[in-house]
Amino acid sequence: MSIINKLLPTTVVGSYPVVKAKGLRALINPLHGALETAVAEQIEAGIDIISDGQVTGDMISAITLQLPGIKGTAVKGPVRPPAKPITVANTKYALSKHPKVKGILTGPTTLAHALKIDTPSYRDRNDLVPDIAQALAVEAINLEKAGVTIIQIDEPILSTGIADIHTAIQGIDAITAMLRIPTCIHVCGTLESVIDEVLKVQVDIFDFEFANNPGNLEVLSQKDLKGRMLGLGVVDSTSTDVDSVDLIKQRIIRGVDIFGAENLLIDPDCGLRMHTRDTAFGKLQNMVKAANEVRNEL
Repeated sequence: MSIINKLLPTTVVGSYPVVKAKGLRALINPLHGALETAVAEQIEAGIDIISDGQVTGDMISAITLQLPGIKGTAVKGPVRPPAKPITVANTKYALSKHPKVKGILTGPTTLAHALKIDTPSYRDRNDLVPDIAQALAVEAINLEKAGVTIIQIDEPILSTGIADIHTAIQGIDAITAMLRIPTCIHVCGTLESVIDEVLKVQVDIFDFEFANNPGNLEVLSQKDLKGRMLGLGVVDSTSTDVDSVDLIKQRIIRGVDIFGAENLLIDPDCGLRMHTRDTAFGKLQNMVKAANEVRNEL
């Protein structure tokens, strides 16, 4: 499957440091400057498929605060689709600046486990996941209509073993079944105990961390991806150091040797929100340089 007409295309997992505007503009819309910076710097770094930078809040509250039935961190009643799109406006801005943009949604199981159930509407979190999934499906459809290239669903909780993975898979599949464009699941952490189940998810791309968790390479090398692509995390999102071009290049080459260049997207392990602006930009810039060098040598 080809996402764009380029070998080893580069992308991001999602978040970028929040650089707020100053002066009068900050009073009018304090986060629009952060959106502009995130988009501009991803483009300047040379990223092929950018994001909106996820600058409007953390991955949980940015979505849950917009869902009817949820107040603060508690579920107070039946969860329903949002009255208006949540991420589409920022995504449309990104699309106005760059032709290839990834729409990103936090997965229904990760959201459910971040909430307290304070209503008889749900027996437990497994009971809550389907309604959150239906709400997210509406948002995903809106992102598809806006023109995104990929829709990524983030489910970091799956590697922890805390969540019921079968319920999680059903929730993700309920979203991806509604879409025609390529879909992706991102799971960070160690995969060994959950990989067989995660690979059952109906998506086109699996995105995992390999820079900070090289053992995942061995785990994945023994699995059949059944023609699906792999998002190869080659930048350590946990380190405050800027990964060198040579180090990133080594990580890419290992991935190419195992999975084939035609099956890979190149990205960081996870989001870069917690880094300084200079560090995040440096990591992306070096990642692009490394991917270009490997591409030219193939």
